Amino acid sequence: MIKSSTVKKVVWGSWIAFFSLLLLLVTYVYMVSIDAFGWFGPMVDVHTLENPKHEYASELYTEDLVTIGKFFRENRTPVQYEDISPDMIHALIATEDVRFENHSGIDMQGTFAIAWYLLRGQKRGSSTISQQLAKNLFDTRSTQYEGALAKKSEKIKMLINKTKEWMAAIILEKYYTKKEIMTMYLNTVDFGSNAYGVKTASKTYFKTTPDKLKLHEAALLVGVLKGPSVFSPIFNPDTSLSRRNTVLDQMQKYKYISASRCKSTKAIPLSLHYEVESHNTGLATYFRSQITPFLLNWCNEKGLDLYADGLKVYTTIDSRLQQHAEDAVSEHMKALQKKFFDFWDGRTPWRDESMKEIPNFIENAAKKSARYKQLKQVYGDDEKAIMRQMKRKIPMRLFSWNGEINTSMSPLDSIAYYKKFLQAGFMAMDPLNGHIKAWVGGINHKHFKYDHVKQGKRQPGSTFKPFIYAAAIDIGNYSPCYEIADLPVTFELEGGKTWTPENSGDVYSGKYYTLRQAMANSINSIAAHLVKQFGPETIVQYAKRMGVESPMQPVPSIYLGVFDASVYEMVGAYSTFVNQGLWTEPFYILRIEDREGNVLQNFIPKKVEALDPESAYLMVHMLRGATEEEGGTALGLSRWGLLNAGGEIGGKTGTTQNHSDGWFMGITPHIVAGAWVGGDDRSIHFRTIEDGQGARMAMPIWGLFMSKVFADPKTGIKQEKFPRPEKPLSVEIDCQVYKEKSGSRLQELPTD
Repeated sequence: MIKSSTVKKVVWGSWIAFFSLLLLLVTYVYMVSIDAFGWFGPMVDVHTLENPKHEYASELYTEDLVTIGKFFRENRTPVQYEDISPDMIHALIATEDVRFENHSGIDMQGTFAIAWYLLRGQKRGSSTISQQLAKNLFDTRSTQYEGALAKKSEKIKMLINKTKEWMAAIILEKYYTKKEIMTMYLNTVDFGSNAYGVKTASKTYFKTTPDKLKLHEAALLVGVLKGPSVFSPIFNPDTSLSRRNTVLDQMQKYKYISASRCKSTKAIPLSLHYEVESHNTGLATYFRSQITPFLLNWCNEKGLDLYADGLKVYTTIDSRLQQHAEDAVSEHMKALQKKFFDFWDGRTPWRDESMKEIPNFIENAAKKSARYKQLKQVYGDDEKAIMRQMKRKIPMRLFSWNGEINTSMSPLDSIAYYKKFLQAGFMAMDPLNGHIKAWVGGINHKHFKYDHVKQGKRQPGSTFKPFIYAAAIDIGNYSPCYEIADLPVTFELEGGKTWTPENSGDVYSGKYYTLRQAMANSINSIAAHLVKQFGPETIVQYAKRMGVESPMQPVPSIYLGVFDASVYEMVGAYSTFVNQGLWTEPFYILRIEDREGNVLQNFIPKKVEALDPESAYLMVHMLRGATEEEGGTALGLSRWGLLNAGGEIGGKTGTTQNHSDGWFMGITPHIVAGAWVGGDDRSIHFRTIEDGQGARMAMPIWGLFMSKVFADPKTGIKQEKFPRPEKPLSVEIDCQVYKEKSGSRLQELPTD
């Protein structure tokens, strides 16, 4: 029989051991919390736990509220608890933390169970969702939280890390509800493929939203969380499928789904709709690349982080018009490129003015490439070594209009391959408020980064002529019916020299043309008459007032558009005619909000009264001549059913020397748009004007675009007539009446 004194000793010993262990535990926790002696490393402070800092992607929206792009280091967009599928929440609880609703941050039952599993030689995690959230939010296992003991042993380091996560989880549970903790967890966790948070993951893997996730989709995403690379449905589909089914088993085990639903869902394949978000995919890729520098500068001035602060940038782009624009460019450029390849079949297209191949063209182009510059850093001035590497075949993926091509090719040959592609720039805007509705800067942003809407500038050719006619009408008060003969015009130059511009084909008909007919037929001699009468300086002033900011020399040849301008400038300038003479700066941001929806800035475009309203209307009438007058350069728009359909359309073609650049500018009451087509280098072009003119190269893009817009009831844009001025015109535009009133023709313009 055990003596009572012995029992007392055992009891007292047990209590002493218990309290000693408790005191040791409390002391240990306290020492960890204060980082005693620098052994444990700093603890996340309470203020940080109360106000966790997340990195959220900033989002770019169209005017019709479609997301077209993001800016991020970690692609994460927050979502509310109510917008998450219950299946997603149940799958997570069943798999990661079945007692989530009952514990206060630490699952003691799960923690004590670890010893049992260790004795059986099994590994088992016991981290609650709250602990995992603490680890994800504050990166508790990073070196900034390490102390001296962490460097002694990995096991000690893990114990300290776990302790900190337990403590942080308890504090999180104190300050946040279970729903808030669940929401924060699903908004921050890494699902792989640069998808952080359930909203981004839903879009990346299934092209859906968290509230619409199906059971098999939710189970797959939860399964990925165990190891985003190991259980990736993209790189390890079999492993991912097996893990998904394990999640479904867990959901059945804890009564979240029935056995029959579990079985039927397991039979569903992965069913992915996978697409990783980047600036090379989706709508308006070139637009996004061009808006980025502005946003970075704006954020820098405001002390914000574009890649982490979750800003909402609302743009003027219309997703429907943007899609129609991209489709129009692709449809036309694919067909035109085939024609260009056939045209130069077996020959190189880089030619000088005598149509002779330019020697060393590709070699010189190669010296501007990024690869050449990298090799130069390695080999210095050893040109032979650099060129040996440039001629060595390597695996690469090439663009083609029939899909990407996987091949082996030398960098030098790839440059020659890409130089043969024609490029395009297209922009459409609302002339009444300056909102840019569509922006297509090239044929493929992944392979051709250069933007041909605003970044690139090329000679506008005859699309500049309307500014000459606008000056004549505004200053001279001329009617579009005013007549001038098609005769040579000679300019006196410095040094006693003279210059006589040539018409297309070097032919002067001697025929009288109204101003409207002359502009519609793009007759050089009559434009030259006007330049000589009013002076190049006046023409340049008018163009600048209407938004052409590129440098322009006031020379007699200005009427040929012999300076470089962007599609962005030209579309803005043409919009002045439709907007009653008021130039409105083309702009693309409506407002910027913070993550909570508070407006940080509204954007208002600059406006200039550039032209008398009557003169602007007369220029609209003049531009309509290209689609209405005999021989008008835009009569080809009938191919897309755009003419004689109850509305009015104006336009102007442009073709530069050697057919290097093809332009078309078109106006309607609600949309003004411009297209440019040409090679990356001016020496790459068709040989003849028959193929290289603006009406063949650029106008089809405009025609296709507008036909798609008019046919789509969702755009709300219909064929309409331009509004007439309320006040009577001071000049006659009915040319039959005008002739009867004037009684005679004037071959030369008045000199006053």
